[in-house]
Amino acid sequence: MAEFPDERHLVVRARSHMAEWTNRARTAAYAELFEGDETLLTEEEVRLLDSLDSELERRGGDGVWGTDQYGIHTAGTSSSDISLGVVCVYHPQITKDSVLRGFDELDDETEERLNAALWRYSERVATLIEEDLGEFVRHTQT
Repeated sequence: MAEFPDERHLVVRARSHMAEWTNRARTAAYAELFEGDETLLTEEEVRLLDSLDSELERRGGDGVWGTDQYGIHTAGTSSSDISLGVVCVYHPQITKDSVLRGFDELDDETEERLNAALWRYSERVATLIEEDLGEFVRHTQT
C-alpha cells in the first residue's frame, strides 16, 4: 500500500499550483460552454457578458470572468479516490443592485439565464481544477 503524504503538506503544495490550474480550467470551460455549436448562451448573451466584464474592469473591479474563486477542501468527492477536492467558493452573479444591472437590455429573464450560465461555468472550472488536483496527488503518491 502506498504511503500518503501528510494531508496538510499536500494541500500547501497543491495550493501553489492553483493559479495555473484555475487559468487553464477557465480557458477550457469558457471554450466548452460558450464557444462552438452547442453553447449555453446565444452569441448576443456572451457579448453582453463580455461587455459587462469590460465595464467592471474599467471601474477598477475584476470583471465577470475574474471573480470566481476556488478552494481545496479535504473531504474528497464520491467520484474520486483521493481525499482532496475543489469547490467554487465564489460564483459570479448579477443581481438587481449590481453594477451589472445598469445595462438597459438586461431584464429579469436574461439575468437569470446569465446567472445560470455563470454558475455552470464556475462549477465546470471547479471540476477541471479538481482533475488537475487529482493528477497532482496521484503523482505525489508514486
